[in-house]
Order: sequence, then C-alpha cells, then structure tokens
Amino acid sequence: MRLPALGFIVLALLSTAAQAAESLLESPDKTVRAAVDVTPDGAITYRVDYKGKPVLLASKLGFTATNSADLTAGFTQTGSTRGEKNETWKPVCGQRAQIIDAYRALDLAFENKACGNLKMVLECRAYNAGFAFRYVFPKQTRTQLGIAKEATEFVFTGDHRAWPVYTAQGTYKPALLSEVKDGAERPLTVETADGPVVALGEAGLFTFARMKFAPLAAKPHALAARLDGPAELPLPGATPWRYVMVADNAARLLEQSDLVLNLNEPSKIADTSWIKPGKVIRETSLTTTGGKACVDFAKVMNLQYVEFDAGWYGHEYSDASDARAVNLDPKRSKGPLDLQEVIRHGKEKGVGVLLYVNRRELERRLDELLPIYKAWGVAGLKYGFVTVGSQKWTTWLHDAIRKAGEAGMMIDIHDEYRVTGNQRTWPNIMTVEGISGNEEMPEAAHDCALPFTRYLCGPGDYTPCWYNARVKNTRAHQLALPAVYYSPWQFLFWYDNPSLYKADPELDFWRQIPTVWDDTKVLNAKIGAYATVARRSGDDWFVGSINALERRTLAIPLTFLTPGKKYSAQIYSDGAPDGSDRTKVACATREVTASDTISADMASNGGHAIRLVPVK
Repeated sequence: MRLPALGFIVLALLSTAAQAAESLLESPDKTVRAAVDVTPDGAITYRVDYKGKPVLLASKLGFTATNSADLTAGFTQTGSTRGEKNETWKPVCGQRAQIIDAYRALDLAFENKACGNLKMVLECRAYNAGFAFRYVFPKQTRTQLGIAKEATEFVFTGDHRAWPVYTAQGTYKPALLSEVKDGAERPLTVETADGPVVALGEAGLFTFARMKFAPLAAKPHALAARLDGPAELPLPGATPWRYVMVADNAARLLEQSDLVLNLNEPSKIADTSWIKPGKVIRETSLTTTGGKACVDFAKVMNLQYVEFDAGWYGHEYSDASDARAVNLDPKRSKGPLDLQEVIRHGKEKGVGVLLYVNRRELERRLDELLPIYKAWGVAGLKYGFVTVGSQKWTTWLHDAIRKAGEAGMMIDIHDEYRVTGNQRTWPNIMTVEGISGNEEMPEAAHDCALPFTRYLCGPGDYTPCWYNARVKNTRAHQLALPAVYYSPWQFLFWYDNPSLYKADPELDFWRQIPTVWDDTKVLNAKIGAYATVARRSGDDWFVGSINALERRTLAIPLTFLTPGKKYSAQIYSDGAPDGSDRTKVACATREVTASDTISADMASNGGHAIRLVPVK
C-alpha cells in the first residue's frame, strides 16, 4: 500500500529534546485547539477544546495487535513536523461550487521498542470545523501489521445528549451518552451541555474495517472506537481518519460538513464529464409499457433517469438468476420487457436508464457485467444489499466502486452502506442509502434529525413519496425534502407511478429543483424538531423546511438573497397546518427582497418550500 501524501507545506522539524512536552495544534481561526501528550508509561492521549472550553478530555489512542501486543502504551516520541494548507477545490457534485480546504497540521513520530521497534506517525489536522487524526505506519522492517482492536477513545466532559442509531437504517432518537450501546453508527452527533454540537466519525474508509462506537468501560460519558473485525494493514500504510467535528450549533455543523470530503484524496477520475446528477423515478412493473410510461413521465416532470428495480433479471436472491440478460422474475414483473426499446425511447426523450443489481451477481461477475451494460447504453447501476463492515467487504466494495468509475458507470449503493467522503475520490458515487427513508415511512422527528446526523457524512437516498397513503408526514413536508436533504441522485415518487399523476400545481417545486448546488445555508435547526435549508443553483434559491413534534411557525429571513434585487417567491405550505389533512398544499406567489422574512406555518408533521427566482 502506498503511503498517502501528507498534503501540506512543511514548516519545521522539531527536535526530540522536548518530546515529553504537550504538543498543541490550533485551527486557522484558533477556535479549535487540540493537544497530544505522552504519559509516563508511553500512552498517547489527545484532547480537544473549542473556543477555550473543553470538548473532549484526555482520551487514549492506539490498538491491540492480532498477536496480542499492546499498542496503547510503550511509545516514545521521536520527532514532529508542522505544516498548513489553504486551498479551494471544485467538487464534481456538491452542496457548493467551491470547497475551502484549510487546516494546520502536526505529524508526531513515535517508536515502540516493546513491539519490535514499531514506528508510527500520528497525523493530526486542525480545521475551523474540527480536529482529525489517523495512524500512519511508515516504511520499516516489518511489512504487515495485524490489528485486532482499535483503542481510540472519545472522553466527553459530561453526560450529554447524543443521537445514536445501531444500524445504518436505524431511527434516530436522543439518548444520554451513558445510555449509548455497543455498535452506534457514525457519524454520532452529541449536543454538549455547554453549547457546542459535536459529531464523531470516520473519513477515507477504503480497505480497512469499518469503525463504530461502543461505551468505554470504567469511564463515564466516554466512547471507544469499535472495529467490525480485525484488519491487516500493509506497511507502509495508514488507517482511515477519525474526526471530531464541532460547531456552535447544529446549523453550523451541517454547513461545515465538507470537513469529511477534505479528509479524502482528489478525484481519481480524470474526465468526469459523463457524471450527470439528476432526479430519478423507479419503474416497478418491469415492462416495456411501464418503462416507456416512466420515461414520458420523467420528461413531463423534468426527471433525468428511470431505474428498473429488482426482478428484471430474475429473482435477486437466486443463484440461478443471471444479470447478463433480461430474464424476468414472474413474481415481480407483469412482463414483457424489451429493455433496449426502453433505453432507445429514453435517449429520444433525454432520459437515462439505471439498473438494479443485487450483490450476488456483482460478487460473481461484476467485471463481465460492466462492459455489457455499457454496450446496452445503461447510464448507471444501483448496487443492492451489499455486505459491509469487515475489511474483506470494505475492500470488495471499494474495488466495485473503482471498477464502475473506470468503466464510466455511475452508481447508487443501497442498504447498510454509508459514504465516508470517498465520493470525492470516486465521484461516480451519486448517492447511497444507509438511511431510514420512505422505505420505512419514518415519523417527522426522525426526518428532522437526519440533516444533523446521517447527512453529515454525505448524500442519502431517502426516496421521497407523493401519492402513497402510508406516508406519515404532510405533502408539504415531502415536497421540501429534496431541498433539505442532499443527494446528487434524488429518487422521487418512490412508491408512486405515472398513472397516479394529477398535475398537482405544487409539484412544480420538484419539477424545477436541481440536485446539486452552488451554495448552501442552514437557516433554522433543532435536532429532531425542525430544519430549514436554503440552496442556490445559479441565481435561483430553493428553501425547504420540515417540522416535527408540534405545530410551529418558523421565520425564514431572506438575507441570503442579493441585496437590491427583487425575487418572485413561489411558496408552498401546509394547507391544513392544524394537521387535519396531510394532503393539502397551499400555493402562493409574492415579490420579495433580501430585507423580507417569510413565515412558515407548519403542522406537527409538516413542511414548507420556497422557490426564489430573480425578477427580470
């Protein structure tokens, strides 16, 4: 494994004379301060402060090796290197047109004589958005390091409120840190009693075992990293990053979540012109007629893709099914399906076709399938029920992402998988699931937790619905979701079909909304209660608000608009904010400027959406 480049300008190499002293690192704006120390027994600890107040107390670092060697003590610091970086870069698909990558860095070199003179570098970065570190093992005598367990700790200052889930598709509910159980997903958001909101997570996971969180024995209010199984690390090599994102409040936390992307390497796809974001409708009848009807509907609704879901090549769980040809599952399809005719019709209308493929076929013959689908004219794939967690399956999925990117194929990864910023390196990852969306029909409180928990790590495929009667929240709530939630592929009308379409005037919001953005601002935020997100594409703004728990009116100041310009505001609100009819959406238009404020009166499970277009 090639040792990743450090990626900053070296400023100084410190002597080892002061190796016992605490090593301090500040963010460029000096709000985030981290300290790394070595205890008398050679244990490495770190702590994090925000605006002069402690966020994490002294927390141990290290591992247990597969040969039972203790890599949590016995270290001697042998040197340190400081550096900094301040650059901007443009994402292929993003929540803003440019991303600032600015940090100060400190690399601390260690040696552990008790473990065969093992050499290790703790690579640390302090961003205005938080602190991140990873374990780097430079070239040395040994060529492999077996890691049985990770011992990284996160020791908080008190029994704060956290937002854990224990599966990637779990429902978010608050719990005290002392109540967090083994296997909590990342990112894990914590609201501290002193005010700052913190998110713990993992970035740059490619070929290592996934990290989750577990209670730390004998330490109150503390968590420990928990790997999904052992990992073999080739040397030289590095672990994924562990980060401590911190902000004044939940709104700022979401606004600065680009930290996760900045901890990943730039795109490995040189020509990204074929990567096209857009809106998608799922075709479930698996017929030629149904496919062409979805294409025609997509044209009317300004959707860019039609996805053929499970069953087009047989039963997805059967080893007898062969995804190299159309072979319909009679339990899922009403047949017949001429896929090539649908693809041809789609190209005529400017609508691409996506195909679902279960992991069984992907594991068996991905290398064979990719050129076949490319020859068919398929635009992208949805990977289904991928296995995640262990080093083996993390590595397999990374290879499946890379191979798709090299083949010019966009992908959506479903079920328990979550990105760790690796969509920067492989921007053919358009979206992933790892979320409890409308396949589970969650309550509004869960929806209002998602922006400040799950969406901190990257795009999520929530699958908003419109006509389906099982939706628990109002249509205005559903309408706002593509503005509140970021996903370069937005799957809309998930449990709906074109025959249900009634030309509802409020659906013009979905017709006009894009899926990638030039700027993003969070205007209102309370985890599990409400969220307002404003996003800009060109000169147009789209604002989405969602609400939970009680009827609520939120003020939406339009200060983000260009001063001196007039805008036409198309406003979509709960037609029955008292909750008496979730299907009613009120539509209104008014002229506004940056000095105006719009009030969003929402039901306890309601929502509100605004499209703002400059008046010419």
